[in-house]
Amino acid sequence: MMLAAFSTDPLRWGSALALCGGYLAMCLAIWRARAPRPKPQPGSGEADWLVVYASQTGSAEYLAGQSAATLRTGGLPARAVCMSDLADNMLARATRVLFIASTYGEGDAPDSAARFAGATMAGAPDLAHLHYAVLALGDSSYTHYCGFGRALDGWLAARGATPLFERIDVDRGDPAALTAWQQHLGRLAGTSDAPDWEAPAYGDWRILERTVLNPGSAGAPLLRIALAPRAGALPHWEAGDLAQVSVPADPDHPREYSIASLPSEGRLELLVRLQRRPDGSPGAASGWLCQGATPEDRISLRVRAHARFRLNGNAARPLVAIGNGSGLAGLRALLKARIDQGKGDNWLLFGERNAAHDFVCREELQGWLAAGALARLDLAFSRDGGPAPYVQHRLREQAQELRRWVENGAAIYVCGSLQGMAGGVHEALLEILGAGGLDALSAEGRYRRDVY
Repeated sequence: MMLAAFSTDPLRWGSALALCGGYLAMCLAIWRARAPRPKPQPGSGEADWLVVYASQTGSAEYLAGQSAATLRTGGLPARAVCMSDLADNMLARATRVLFIASTYGEGDAPDSAARFAGATMAGAPDLAHLHYAVLALGDSSYTHYCGFGRALDGWLAARGATPLFERIDVDRGDPAALTAWQQHLGRLAGTSDAPDWEAPAYGDWRILERTVLNPGSAGAPLLRIALAPRAGALPHWEAGDLAQVSVPADPDHPREYSIASLPSEGRLELLVRLQRRPDGSPGAASGWLCQGATPEDRISLRVRAHARFRLNGNAARPLVAIGNGSGLAGLRALLKARIDQGKGDNWLLFGERNAAHDFVCREELQGWLAAGALARLDLAFSRDGGPAPYVQHRLREQAQELRRWVENGAAIYVCGSLQGMAGGVHEALLEILGAGGLDALSAEGRYRRDVY
């Protein structure tokens, strides 16, 4: 009787169905909350932690990769992002960001951070939602030690962001400072099982040959130094990479040199300028490599990737290579790599003091030009007079031709001294291509610099 009565009452049926529906919805919500969710994958854009790096020669990039790996060891989804790839809305969406920032020259931002420093940091976004930390890389021998990292830290704090811990300054790769950073990361990740951050060990190398490239020059001697491992095969490297040399007089502060050769040439070559201290004594590293070391001495050397100066996605593009002095080392390797691939759309603009004494690698460069491996070779010798004494003047002379190369997809690589040449070339490029054009080239990875 009760069943019959219930079956004839639509109101009761509706109440029962609503009750059942609510119960099922509650069960589904509980199941969804407890069901395991896939973790965001590195590089997917869904990482909870961003490790943003501003790198010039690769140190900050390496440390960013290691930092992200440490966080992932503790189960935190993290990914490393170059500051040049940091979209405008990423900071607005992010809640936890670690910044690893190199300083370039006298307190400047690295090239990869130029847009961020010039545009983003000029604004005043509200970052009160953001928790952050800064690892500032620098060299205390410069006046504005860790200048960009300190400026970044101050800007974040002024915009309302909350530091996870105090900024850590790293003087020339100081191991104690890097250990402190690792310890903070371990606490954030809740793990002590961090990946090994040890850099590759130095190998034992020997000098095969030393050649003075500028005999009779009014400037300091520039030597082409060929080296090989004392045992075993050559390590792998790419055009644009660096060699770190630890010298007996100052082993805790290795010097970096652009590699001028390719592994296929059977030896590692450097172009080293002999430096002099104010008292006239030779520099610790250049003096050892250019004068002190004998073929029997052990040269402590390791190869380090320099991703931002490799050809990478520019390998098939026409190449405009610009440099002076020992900066020819990195450019020579890039040109040789393209020439070996049968690419002849290469343009070298190179500057030095006198054509008679400082036209380094003269025979090789003129041979490449004659064979069509170089499409153009423009030279500037500052002590010989003439209307275009420096590379930047030669560049302005060829402004129309440069625009044509850029329109045809060319990449521009600059290697040499920061003071004078690199700054002058940058100003000339701004005049020729415009600030917007040069910014676009940088964003596309078609304007790259290795200057010192």
